[in-house]
Amino acid sequence: MDRPFRFAAVVREAASGREWADRARRLEDSGFDALLVPDHLVGPRFAPVAAMTAAACATSRLKVGTLVFANDFRHPAVLAKEAATVDLLSEGRLELGLGTGWMAADYTAAGLTLDPPGVRVDRLAEAIAVLKGLWGDGPFTFRGAHYRIDGLDQRPKPVRRPHPRLLLGGGGPRVLRLAAREADVINLGMRVRADGTGPDGADGGLTAFLAKIDLVRRAAADRYGAIELGTSVQQLGTRRRGEAWSAADSSRQDETPQVLLGTRQDVVDKLRYWRDTHDLSYFVLHHERDLDAFIPVVEELAGR
Repeated sequence: MDRPFRFAAVVREAASGREWADRARRLEDSGFDALLVPDHLVGPRFAPVAAMTAAACATSRLKVGTLVFANDFRHPAVLAKEAATVDLLSEGRLELGLGTGWMAADYTAAGLTLDPPGVRVDRLAEAIAVLKGLWGDGPFTFRGAHYRIDGLDQRPKPVRRPHPRLLLGGGGPRVLRLAAREADVINLGMRVRADGTGPDGADGGLTAFLAKIDLVRRAAADRYGAIELGTSVQQLGTRRRGEAWSAADSSRQDETPQVLLGTRQDVVDKLRYWRDTHDLSYFVLHHERDLDAFIPVVEELAGR
């Protein structure tokens, strides 16, 4: 595949509505394709639907989305209606990211039950079926182990047909197989520990990352060419030529596109390699602190 590069940035909060709008417009003006918001109940983060709507109202081209909605926090019938409304108000600029929900601190603080990963993935698969069904034309009925829908015909329908672009993120085999079947965009990451305390360190490194791409390719089969592959840039560092990195500057992920170290040209070359060799074309800047350093890379590569 030879997809053009596309870039997004995760933005978590701002001090005011004006500041939030300014951040959204800065991304748009710098060549970013999307502003993404996370979905956690703890920590300094805006609520996704209101934040996406405000960002869409402040811009004209920028897509708005989530990385990612936690399925366990919302019934899919509720999310389907919210998402369709955001898509309509943004004139088709919604990119809906969806995951199971995983962070134990969210569940503990809110008194929610963190089910085993297999249960959460099964529930996510049903939720995707409900979302796509409710975004379609006419009444929708569904009978599953987790959700039941009885002849529901929701309005409004999304502007983008048959539905907004769906992003699934993850690193575990079951989630990646589900994404290969259902997603338009896949954000590759490390598998999360079953207890919800963070990424599983045993799933790191180049070999594990390449295995995820291969799994998606095999599971997607004929629809692989329709899937946009990407990942989140977790660490970015620039230096002048001739300066060396200390051992503390690298990590187990430094051979993957999740860690981009070096000069601006080094970063550009690495992203081109991963696009041209391994089909990754969508890169999400995970930390806004790295925005100033990443903008020149976006300006050089976006859309090319």
